[in-house]
Amino acid sequence: MALLPIIEVPDPRLRIVSSPVDQVDDALRDLIADMFDTMYDAPGIGLAAIQVGVPKRVLVMDLQEQEGEDGKPIRDPRVFINPVIHDPSEDQSLYTEGCLSVPDQFADVERPARCRVTWLDEKGEAHDEVFEGLWATCIQHEMDHLEGVVFIDHLSRLKRDMIMKKLNKARKAAA
Repeated sequence: MALLPIIEVPDPRLRIVSSPVDQVDDALRDLIADMFDTMYDAPGIGLAAIQVGVPKRVLVMDLQEQEGEDGKPIRDPRVFINPVIHDPSEDQSLYTEGCLSVPDQFADVERPARCRVTWLDEKGEAHDEVFEGLWATCIQHEMDHLEGVVFIDHLSRLKRDMIMKKLNKARKAAA
């Protein structure tokens, strides 16, 4: 498949609210395959379609939490089409988040510790599952992208400005 360019802040396309997917077809499955290739290459654990310039309600995730006998992460790729969060818990979880659209920058973000999600997979089959821990954090982070929200939007203005200054400094140094 193909590696797609990842859009980075402050690109205004990251603020677009993504549209629902009308049809799960081969073109969408090709996009999903390209998104996985892009996410693994970056490397990352989640990627929303808008991060590669496609304003559709599609995201891919693979936490790769376990290692195989060879010491390499065991892949557990998951596809979420038109995901919807239901019943977020009142219990909160604090996690140091990063984002492929905000490269090499990290900050603590508080989110519901559990949530129920409904979605379609790449075959068009419906799912309904409760997520906890890192899965819950990651699905909420990626779903924020579908609403035009980036994780730094959850930070104070001071912390957000500090991250943007660090990011701009790193970009200038790389240029």
